[in-house]
Amino acid sequence: GSTGSIGLSSLKIIDKKKKYFNINILSANKNYKLICMQIKKYKPKIFIITDPIIFEKVKIKFKRKNIKILNKFNQLKKKSDITISAIPGIAGLLPTVLMIKLSRKMLIANKESIICGWNIIKSNAIKYKTKIVPVDSEHFSISKLLENYKLHEIKKIYLTASGGPFFNFKKSQLKNVKPKDALKHPRWKMGKKITIDSSSLMNKMLEYIEAQKLFNLSKKKLDIIIHPESLVHAIVKLKNGIDQESAKKIVKQIKSSKIKVQSSIKGDEVRVDGKKRDDLQQIMTSIRESNYDMPLQFINFRD
Repeated sequence: GSTGSIGLSSLKIIDKKKKYFNINILSANKNYKLICMQIKKYKPKIFIITDPIIFEKVKIKFKRKNIKILNKFNQLKKKSDITISAIPGIAGLLPTVLMIKLSRKMLIANKESIICGWNIIKSNAIKYKTKIVPVDSEHFSISKLLENYKLHEIKKIYLTASGGPFFNFKKSQLKNVKPKDALKHPRWKMGKKITIDSSSLMNKMLEYIEAQKLFNLSKKKLDIIIHPESLVHAIVKLKNGIDQESAKKIVKQIKSSKIKVQSSIKGDEVRVDGKKRDDLQQIMTSIRESNYDMPLQFINFRD
């Protein structure tokens, strides 16, 4: 999904670290202008185009160039070190499953694939020894924290939601809402589908289910809280508290998706000093009053 928001963010990272990456495969649907630009700029070995009309058009345009233009993912045989699965909707499931077989590390930014096909994804990842890394802010945050703690140590995991553009609207106001209003997210600039899903909070429910699948969590361990400032992506509450040194560590996250993709690729994390709080509301108040120039990925705090 190289013409979508995650795909474009990923390519911006590669632009800054060109000596570390060789692009094997890009894929897109029908953004002809952007597809042509990416072929010229990044010179991928293979470009997959799913729209049949755009596929034929691009194939003719680049027939004399050293690139394979394909229209099906099952035609792929070339292996990669890292694959970023960023095709939105259920259309991303088949490419994800097929690319797991050809990749050492799979970065998944497609929640529908995880929700609908997690058992297939997981079994193939085990079979082909492919590491699965979630790219969504909330799930990436949780995965980093769970590297240091076991599930039995976790009392609760909170996913945060901004509330969307209609937060605090009365029922009477919602009657006059139009699609263009739903596309005006107060915090994030995203693709149309995910923006609409966020306005109805459907996206948060998908993330809730996704967290259950990815981390083998029961519903009792998950909750959602409204956090309009969107400074925190996820909060993990431990049963027996944490040591003083760990309590001071809060992972930070830039509002752009670029850093989470970059961290997923590199496997590292960035930390800043924070304060331990005993109460969830105190934590949220403290964050609102602090002048952090970057939003936080997650907080861990004492029960």
